[in-house]
Amino acid sequence: MEEPVSTPTEQTAESTPEQSPPAASAGPNRFMRRFHKPGQDSFAGRYALVGVWVLVAGFFAVVEPDTLLTSGTFQTIFGSQQALVFLGMAAVVTFAVGEFDLSISAILGLAATLVPVLVVVHGWSPLMASVAAVAACMAVGALNGFIVVVLGIDAIITTLGMGTFILGITSGFSHSEAVSGLSNSFGNVANTVVALGLPISFFYGLALALFIAYVMRFTALGRHMAFVGANREVARLAGVRVARIRIGAYVTSGLLCGLGGVLVAASVGGFDPNSSPTYLLPALSATFLGTAVIKPGRFNPMGTMVAIYFLVTGIVGLQLLGYTGWVSDVFYGAALVIAVIVSTITRRRTLGT
Repeated sequence: MEEPVSTPTEQTAESTPEQSPPAASAGPNRFMRRFHKPGQDSFAGRYALVGVWVLVAGFFAVVEPDTLLTSGTFQTIFGSQQALVFLGMAAVVTFAVGEFDLSISAILGLAATLVPVLVVVHGWSPLMASVAAVAACMAVGALNGFIVVVLGIDAIITTLGMGTFILGITSGFSHSEAVSGLSNSFGNVANTVVALGLPISFFYGLALALFIAYVMRFTALGRHMAFVGANREVARLAGVRVARIRIGAYVTSGLLCGLGGVLVAASVGGFDPNSSPTYLLPALSATFLGTAVIKPGRFNPMGTMVAIYFLVTGIVGLQLLGYTGWVSDVFYGAALVIAVIVSTITRRRTLGT
């Protein structure tokens, strides 16, 4: 890039500092940049949610020490949220490139229902059924990408309609009933305890989040994703293949939803397709709330992980206090509204607008 050329007025001001105006007259932004170092509040800004998480856990530990401070509660919080982790990562991938996908929970339900139907009803091997289920989810993601990117249809309308369509298809071939009967040996793929009493599926989710974080932070693909998410037209003019990245985000979202669905089916031995919609609100709440931690103002996988377990801790704590049923909807709904507000404010502060 070319160096900016100073005007004669600027050169005069620089050569005669005693005649320059006070710092405050240069505007509040310049004044604040002079006296406020970028790293002064970065730690508090990035990890405030972690502190709130600790306070929430501490409160419930004081109120219900005999139930919260047990290995069973620990395993409930950290060992049974793999569906939300995979859905959260799928949402991060699409949000990062400026897209929106409301069909993620339905796509997960498609995979989780296909596996037991193919294995139990049609006699497929678990491996082949899993491959077919993931491939079907990737095909749905590719179809979403084609409609949104190539045909130019609004992403919210497209994915909302696609999600409803997939729910109908899933209910059709499962007769709107829970399908079960998967073997325990297949369940070991998700339920084998590795450490701290946590199943291997927890570590799958952790490894996935770390991998996506690495890609988004340290690779050219991740930089292009951020570029596309910030400004598609500028990214296109810079030579970035915007359409390919946008479609790829939808396909990757389908892949992650498919893998999550396979793990869910394996962990419980089947799946109830009617439960698919219940995953969407928690996943979106965690994804937006995750923009307030680690990398404020940006969709990021590690922030989403923290948000998922923060929200689950709150839900479990309230349930231990006797608030059941409605409390999940209230908590997740309020969390989504607050998360969107925090995300918007943080983005405005980050961009200086």
